[in-house]
Amino acid sequence: ATKNADTLLDFIRENGLEVEWILDTHPHADHFSAAHYLSTKTGAPTAIGEKVVDVQKLWKAIYNWPGFPADGSQWNRLFADGETFTVGGIPAKVLFSPGHTLASITYVIGDAAFIHDTLFMPDSGTARADFPGGSAAQLWRSIQNILALPDETRLFVGHDYQTEGREPLWESTVAEQKLGNTHVAACKTEADFVALREARDRTLPMPRLILHALQVNMNGGRLPEPESNGRRYLKFPLDCL
Repeated sequence: ATKNADTLLDFIRENGLEVEWILDTHPHADHFSAAHYLSTKTGAPTAIGEKVVDVQKLWKAIYNWPGFPADGSQWNRLFADGETFTVGGIPAKVLFSPGHTLASITYVIGDAAFIHDTLFMPDSGTARADFPGGSAAQLWRSIQNILALPDETRLFVGHDYQTEGREPLWESTVAEQKLGNTHVAACKTEADFVALREARDRTLPMPRLILHALQVNMNGGRLPEPESNGRRYLKFPLDCL
């Protein structure tokens, strides 16, 4: 269903906005990307970090897709670490921030950073790092790079788990994360963080839709092509993860 994406399109239309980019931070494992759908509706180019090819190669093997083009060609642009561009005239920069996935990137746009699955709201800690290709050590280093941004930088998270039933939140600052993030505060070293994160990850089930979602999201949000009978299929291994 495209309900959520259509809500965005309605907002864009009602407010007379122009979409310049459809930006992916990484191929997500818990929902289907609407990047391709939004691009077809708005004409805006899609982009993601260049390391997406590593994710594609990894999952291409898991799905046994020998013919899948693991070259990032499903997006219009592949960003390198440190690459710059503009959004509405505002300077933007790409920070390579792996750990949650091999391909994760942060977008720093003006005084804001879109930090996907690295830090969550301070009372929720940090993102998991146990997906194929994930690394708690890399996640720690990525978090340190984000926390090296100016203290007043606004940080927009990718998820919020509404700790203790509070209202949803999505924005903090570097200063607030340094002061109050439960995982950052508990860890003085990378080794401390790796131990904490890996222990936590061992208690978490894999996302219910991971095998469904990745085959769409590593393809830029495109559904599989129809087969000889005209039907589209999601196919996944029964003995993986």
